Amino acid sequence: MQTYACGHINPDSDSIVSAISLSYLKTELGEACTPARQGEISPETEFILKTFGLEKPLLKNDFSGDNLYITDYSDLAQAPHNLKETNILGIVDHHKLGDITTSTPLECWIRPVGCTNTIVKEMYDHYKIDIPKNIAGAMMLAILSDTVLFKSPTCTKADTKAVKELAHIAGVEDFKKLGMEMFLVKSAVKGASPRTLLLRDFKDFDMGGHKIGIGQLEVVDLKVFDEMKEALFADMKAYKHEGHRHTVMLLLTDIMIEGSQFLVVSDDESKIENAFNTKLVNHEMWVEGVLSRKKQVIPVMEKQF
Repeated sequence: MQTYACGHINPDSDSIVSAISLSYLKTELGEACTPARQGEISPETEFILKTFGLEKPLLKNDFSGDNLYITDYSDLAQAPHNLKETNILGIVDHHKLGDITTSTPLECWIRPVGCTNTIVKEMYDHYKIDIPKNIAGAMMLAILSDTVLFKSPTCTKADTKAVKELAHIAGVEDFKKLGMEMFLVKSAVKGASPRTLLLRDFKDFDMGGHKIGIGQLEVVDLKVFDEMKEALFADMKAYKHEGHRHTVMLLLTDIMIEGSQFLVVSDDESKIENAFNTKLVNHEMWVEGVLSRKKQVIPVMEKQF
């Protein structure tokens, strides 16, 4: 029976890097653990891995008969196939508590911080395990990604402290400059298919018995989407139908002016309008100050459903 650490489907940088960082920690503690991923990596994550010379985690969508540490989620909708046949050893996460249950006790590190890697950093400190320079650098960028360079309302003092300490370990003098380089890579959307963009950071949620899918693309200038919206809407409609979803939303988030353009395909658009007290015009609306799907979108959506 092998042991793995793995994040959610359509993995973002936090999911990928936390699988790597947690696996190294567990292995150092005497429990051989292999990092895995449930999907292809994004250009941003590829930038992080290449910058610090790290390999992609193993691509794996079924852990039947294996041990598993879950990172960056606790919802069944984001879990691998046949989870009931998997021995879950622990959960490390920074989201709301989801609906995954176990038949035996497990290790849980769940904290209201901006990034799972902030929690993993605290685990290293707790166990007094040194973090390798390359893993520290990747963790640093993952935190900067999830906290949108500290601009997100999810960002805490623990996140900023972790970034500074990880930057020191990694030997990075100007972490903000490197973080902006990462976001410029993240903003490069030309040439990518609508489906690739929709699923780059996409999660399904169960809200009142309805399947709600919400994706997010964070860029430094929303103009990159000017000629792509028609194709994005067409693919959102197709993906909604394919998955029998009530709603598919795509947040186009501008990290510079700090807000999000919502693209919405829904059986009931009034739910979204009521949630944000804003009217949709041609299935779009701008919501000032929205940077975090986790803290500013999911909670208000769940109240409506």
